[in-house]
Amino acid sequence: MSQEFDLVVIGGGPGGYVAAIRGAQLGLKTACVEKWTSDKEAPVLGGTCLNVGCIPSKALLDSTHKFHDAKHEFEEHGISTGEVSMDVAAMMARKNTIVNNLTMGVAGLFKANGVTLIHGTGQLQKDRVIKVTAADGSESQLKAGSVILAAGSVPINIPPAPLVEDIVVDNVGALSLSEVPKRLGIIGAGVIGLEMGTVWQRLGSDVVVLEAMDTFLGTTDKDLSKEAAKILKKQGMNIRLGALVTGTQVVNNEVKVAVKKADGDSETLTFDKLIVAVGRKPYTEGLLSADSGVVLDERGFVHVNLRCKTDAPGVYAIGDIVRGPMLAHKASEEGMMVADIIAGHKALINYDCIPWVIYTHPEMAWVGKTEQELKAEGVEIKVGKFPFAASGRAMAANDTQGFVKLIADAQTDRILGCHIIGGNASELIAQAVIAMEFGSSAEDLALTVFAHPSLSEAIHEAALAVDGHAIHMANRKKRK
Repeated sequence: MSQEFDLVVIGGGPGGYVAAIRGAQLGLKTACVEKWTSDKEAPVLGGTCLNVGCIPSKALLDSTHKFHDAKHEFEEHGISTGEVSMDVAAMMARKNTIVNNLTMGVAGLFKANGVTLIHGTGQLQKDRVIKVTAADGSESQLKAGSVILAAGSVPINIPPAPLVEDIVVDNVGALSLSEVPKRLGIIGAGVIGLEMGTVWQRLGSDVVVLEAMDTFLGTTDKDLSKEAAKILKKQGMNIRLGALVTGTQVVNNEVKVAVKKADGDSETLTFDKLIVAVGRKPYTEGLLSADSGVVLDERGFVHVNLRCKTDAPGVYAIGDIVRGPMLAHKASEEGMMVADIIAGHKALINYDCIPWVIYTHPEMAWVGKTEQELKAEGVEIKVGKFPFAASGRAMAANDTQGFVKLIADAQTDRILGCHIIGGNASELIAQAVIAMEFGSSAEDLALTVFAHPSLSEAIHEAALAVDGHAIHMANRKKRK
């Protein structure tokens, strides 16, 4: 006999588990179906983000950043450390402990909020019936008043570079290397490629990033991408644009990579490890029966409207399996929005105010549109830019690379975009997100009091610079 619920969520990642908790908080009898299994064959929540994505990568980035600072930055502060070394096994153990604590924490939140966790693979069938297949092959059914599909995404594999255990790896393997490779190749200069390259470069790897496109971070603001390329190359990362990988061969625990260069010539590069980081795709394999009523678009994403409603009655989809950026925080907000809607409340997401972050050092973060996008649309804009080199707080921290760039409508002064490269950019961008969410003008930020000394003053100065009135750098305009 089928179990019946008001809401069934398929997938327990950052979109799914948040949706399930929110639904239960709003009084819905809620279940979450999750197939991820631990070594003890117990269900594990958190999806890619908590287990093999956002959280473990940031743990490694933080550990290696401290290691780099101890080797190269402490002396300038008058701190002597002597010889510094990294215990990779200990670093990985710390990362695993953090992941375990967080996934257990989510399980605790399920229990506290009364969410029923069902271990198995969920498939949506007709009329909101969910078939659940357990690890032993046994099947059961759930009946739902409403369903949220939150299956997430998986890495894209490319034919020229098939995965080979411990040598040619995807982002999951990149988080679990047992030793520092002397020569590390990375296919793809996106978020994952740059972050993983940063981790292993800090520990001593010679890192070569192979990017097929002839532009670096082509969807970001050109000022930001130009500055990022300059800084990363100065740090020692070898970024090769227009480098198309045409084949790989593993020989004697090395991987030989055939590359077609932008000029048409070819070369073969040899690495100890190769990371394939060319992006992710929606994970819908086995998710839908033929009669589910849910429609996929031409790219394999679940078709939804602005409120994440699919073509099937009572069925919603969120996160990486639907349009929009594949970001954990986007998935979480969609999960809360949909749970609110199912419970009878009004909710909507402003997709123009979703921040992006790349956690290299310095960090890169942005929200809204780029200068080139706005100019292509014919929007008349004004731009304010302030360098961290002029920030007292940045100088005190010996972290003066980068800038804040604020873009406003020339007619209304409304903020249309903010682009930051610098220390703590991931935290600073939230100030711009809030300002944009409330429809603030550049003048609103310029008239706001910021704490001194703080890195956030760079946002204040960039807002002043929109009209040429920055205080701590040469002005372009005289105040009228």
